[in-house]
Amino acid sequence: MQVRMLDAAGARAHAPQLRALLQDAVAHGASVGFVMPLAQAVVDAYWGDVTEAVAGGSRILLAAWRDHVLVGTVQLDLCMKPNGGNRAEVQKLLVHSGARRGGAATALMAAAEMQALALRRGLLFLDTEAGSDAEALYARLGYTRVGELPEYCATPNGAWRATAIWYKTLFVRERKEARQV
Repeated sequence: MQVRMLDAAGARAHAPQLRALLQDAVAHGASVGFVMPLAQAVVDAYWGDVTEAVAGGSRILLAAWRDHVLVGTVQLDLCMKPNGGNRAEVQKLLVHSGARRGGAATALMAAAEMQALALRRGLLFLDTEAGSDAEALYARLGYTRVGELPEYCATPNGAWRATAIWYKTLFVRERKEARQV
């Protein structure tokens, strides 16, 4: 398994594989923001937006490869607000249905954490469908479950589900105390 970061040119170069990965994930029930039927224009627009965010420096796109085949991706959405430079949101952990339970998700999350540390982002957070298999993964990786938001998202077949919120502290920043005058 090899995980590497894709820049905007890399995302454009691998656009067909990225599109196929998203389509596979949604077709196999991943609640990642899309419902069936998933139109090609929607998939293209989504990856276009991701590529633009990568080019703008607000998003990190990591891709996992096995035997030269793209099997998964994950993204770090970097908070660009002055008071949020310590955090990033983990988004769209996608693993091809034929590669699940083969270590791709774990490798992608480890790479995301390494990237976050390199960027001095000490707090990662994410949401996932409550009760999904992904929850066991995040717990195993040391994330803490905060709670649920009811009927937050729809599954690909349109059923409303709760989302579970998770976070992981990679390091704690030194606090600057406000000076009393």
